[in-house]
Amino acid sequence: MAAAPLGVARAELVLAMFERTGCIHCRMWNDQIGPIWPRTAEGAVAPLFRIDLDRPLPEGITLASRPVFTPTFVLLRDGVELDRLEGYPGEDFFWGLIGGMLREQPEWAMQDSAEGALE
Repeated sequence: MAAAPLGVARAELVLAMFERTGCIHCRMWNDQIGPIWPRTAEGAVAPLFRIDLDRPLPEGITLASRPVFTPTFVLLRDGVELDRLEGYPGEDFFWGLIGGMLREQPEWAMQDSAEGALE
C-alpha cells in the first residue's frame, strides 16, 4: 500500500480549503465554522486540509482547475477533485451546500448508519 502524498491527510476523503492571507470571507469561515468543523458529522467524513492559494499546489493533488477565488472548498478523494464550492455564502447556506456534496459520497451513508445504530 502506498503512503499518502506528503501534505494530504491520510483520510481517503478530505475537504481542501483554499485560502489566502487577508481574505475576509476566509476569516468569516474561520470564525463561524472552523472551530466546530472537526466536531461535526461533515468534519468526521471529510477532515479539513488547508491550502494557501498563493503557494504551489501540494504534491499528489489533482484539480479540474486551479481555484481563483478564496475561500474555495474542494472535496478530494485520494487527492483527486470530486466537487467544489467557490466562496463562503454564510453559515446557513454553507451547511446545505457542503451537505449536498457529501451526501453523494459512500462515507456519508456509513456515517448516517453509524449514528442510527447508536440511537
